[in-house]
Amino acid sequence: MYRSHTCGELRDSHINTDVVLSGWVHKTRDKGFVVWVDLRDRYGITQLVFDQDRTSAELLENARNLGREFVIQVKGSVIERASKNDKIPTGNIEVLVKELTVLNTSKTPPFTIENDTDGGEDLRMKYRYLDIRRNPVKNNLIFRSKVTMEVRKYLSQQGFIEVETPYLIKSTPEGARDFVVPSRMNEGQFYALPQSPQTFKQLLMVGGMDKYFQIVKCFRDEDLRADRQPEFTQIDCEMAFVEQEDILNVFEGLTRYLLKEINGVEVDTFPRITYDEAMEKYGNDKPDIRFGMEFGELNEVAQHKDFNVFNNAELVVGIAVPGGNAYTRKEIDQLIDWVKRPQVGALGMVYCRCNEDGSYKSSVDKFYDQEDLAKWAKVTGAKPGDLICILSGETHKTRTQLSALRMELAQQLGLRKSNEFAPLWVVDFPLLELDEETGHYHAMHHPFTSPKPGQLELLDSDPAAVRANAYDLVLNGNEIGGGSIRIHDKETQSIMFKHLGFTPEEAKAQFGFLMDAFQYGAPPHGGIAFGLDRLVAILGGQETIRDFIAFPKNNSGRDVMIDAPAPIDNAQLEELHLKLYL
Repeated sequence: MYRSHTCGELRDSHINTDVVLSGWVHKTRDKGFVVWVDLRDRYGITQLVFDQDRTSAELLENARNLGREFVIQVKGSVIERASKNDKIPTGNIEVLVKELTVLNTSKTPPFTIENDTDGGEDLRMKYRYLDIRRNPVKNNLIFRSKVTMEVRKYLSQQGFIEVETPYLIKSTPEGARDFVVPSRMNEGQFYALPQSPQTFKQLLMVGGMDKYFQIVKCFRDEDLRADRQPEFTQIDCEMAFVEQEDILNVFEGLTRYLLKEINGVEVDTFPRITYDEAMEKYGNDKPDIRFGMEFGELNEVAQHKDFNVFNNAELVVGIAVPGGNAYTRKEIDQLIDWVKRPQVGALGMVYCRCNEDGSYKSSVDKFYDQEDLAKWAKVTGAKPGDLICILSGETHKTRTQLSALRMELAQQLGLRKSNEFAPLWVVDFPLLELDEETGHYHAMHHPFTSPKPGQLELLDSDPAAVRANAYDLVLNGNEIGGGSIRIHDKETQSIMFKHLGFTPEEAKAQFGFLMDAFQYGAPPHGGIAFGLDRLVAILGGQETIRDFIAFPKNNSGRDVMIDAPAPIDNAQLEELHLKLYL
């Protein structure tokens, strides 16, 4: 056997026990008459000792020749450690080595295998297999495994059946671009990798599975934004004979269970707000409610004077920054520069200091008196010592800009605490979104989302007013799950396709299999999909999903470790009946 114990296992109770350990050389310390080696594996570190009084000269010399990350096996006895280390669980003992075997040598690593490494992100991604040896990455992957196991445990206890669905499917227009896979045996034809198992889980409901789940890879060939991956993992779920309330109760339960089991946190309430309310109060549909700074719409109290910047704006809206009056003029100017960055896009920012004596000082004092500014404070909820930040312009853009500022300020003020968890449901999304470039509507979620009961007729007269029977679960300002009650009859689905611009022929070609299935007794059904990568990161007190993925891709969608994507040779292209035009 290569080992009798792991490197994190030995304690005082093992003293005078003969053991066999295997692992990587973490560090060596040579004092001439004694050599200490820290031996590391997944489970921890054990100190080895080679002592000239108790170790042969040959063995001592071999210990001196060990390099970092050598893979070794040792046999020896557990002894009490003279200088104990209370920072590691094995710090009371060490192993007096009697035999040493080098199982494999190692080149000097390109960065140190330490918690705080000297390797930059690009270098660590190139040598990800070395990065995984570091505790932060290793522990994140172990944490992900724990979360995944608890998800399976909860859903299984709720009667869900885990079913795998295909990865080689048909390309369908569901939102992002598909990754396509050429078929060698079917010349000129292609599979697609699934953006989600959406249609398959609906077909499982038609098949009577009743409660389905799957922890599944999904693929989207979209332009990558910060912290996005072209392949990601979903907790995909579907239930039959349910209404929206049933779905929300079950998956509120899952979230509550995970917060308790993983983080030891009890969450009593999951507030529910509508999409419209989320946009009005927070400027986005996934608000972080761990802190305040709700929007105050100021049109009525700011558009009656001669300040045309406000008078000509569709929306004037502000937030009260707690304690913000302590900001210096230089710091406020930095905030103004921040909102004017291209990533945010505001033209400027008006501010108002709320002084401790109840007076106000604004950057537009020329146009507004103390009574006016007091109304601003009332609308935004500002108190003495706060700072009111105000943006104006077109409604949607201005809300988006102020939302970005709100999150930036919360980060600066330390209000986004990773050990606090604030979930909420966002409901009543618009069913359709208007594409301003094409003038056509497209589904806000996907084409299989049902409208709220009684609103189907509005599709003809006022499609923008139709609300979807859809819901998103938000945690700490991140959407961790989203779903809907599905359309389950052919007639309604045909109407939906019509309003999305599909001809009957196009709908049949793309989704005929699903429409046919709906004619064979499809039950009412609905579901939800959680983003596992995002969920794990938030439960782990972070927001970067890459840190919780074993082999992530960079912001260009490349795997720099294996150098993918990469060209294929001409023989493969010919076999697949493909020709490149570059």
